[in-house]
Amino acid sequence: METVFKKITCWLLLFIIFSACEEYEVRGYFLSYESANQRFDQSMEWNYEHPFKEITVPNEDYTIYVMGDCHVGGTKNLDFFLDEAIRMNVVAAVMTGDLTTGHEEDYNTFKQHLPGQEILTSFQIPGNHDLWFDGWKNFYSLFGSSSYLFTVKTPSASDLYICLDTGGGTLGSNQLDWLKDILETDRPNHRYCILFTHVNLFRIRHTGSANPFVEELQTLIELSIEHQIDMVVTGHDHLKNEVILGNTIHITMDALEDDFEDAGYFNLSIKQGKIEYEFVNL
Repeated sequence: METVFKKITCWLLLFIIFSACEEYEVRGYFLSYESANQRFDQSMEWNYEHPFKEITVPNEDYTIYVMGDCHVGGTKNLDFFLDEAIRMNVVAAVMTGDLTTGHEEDYNTFKQHLPGQEILTSFQIPGNHDLWFDGWKNFYSLFGSSSYLFTVKTPSASDLYICLDTGGGTLGSNQLDWLKDILETDRPNHRYCILFTHVNLFRIRHTGSANPFVEELQTLIELSIEHQIDMVVTGHDHLKNEVILGNTIHITMDALEDDFEDAGYFNLSIKQGKIEYEFVNL
């Protein structure tokens, strides 16, 4: 009984501390304001008005930069990432969530530092922190859909990239059905298929925040095998990790957050028809 009382007391103290902190929100830690299905339905409305992007490149080789967990506030590492992406002339930069703390002012700061699409083609996905403080409204107003795809077409092949919203810890039934349909109907038309999302499927440390559902995890693994998903790139855990299951490479990236000791991003390239990749530390 004494142990239970101590645990309850600790949780109450944490609740009080986090409630008084502008960077953390107790509700957001456990529950998003909108359900995954609600965000997905809004995303489909956006997609209807904004067709999926097809990037055509003149050469067979190309590179995509990927990052996550910059948690703006600070923008030093974000600026470095964006400058490098422009300097290296990558075809796109993908940002896999926890871009902000959910506050409107942090979203505005992030947007101010983001180059225009004519300078750097970029794709954003929300993480759990982006949904804090009712942050989905800010994400949607600035970036639109959180569930979409884009393709990169070389002279000889086309590759499929699917961006998924796991900011609340789950895909939700509607998004999962959409993913199944894309894999069944569109996947056969492309050489490679790569998924981007926030929550990493394979955990290397315990966290109580935004853990994937076991049933959903099993379904994603089965879909990866059945439809030959080549890679899944995620963030969330702030610690880089690589797991190979069947033919699918599961990547977790380091956080890009300022002052994070191992801050870094991910370099994904198609060279001579093969997937190459590396973790890049700042």
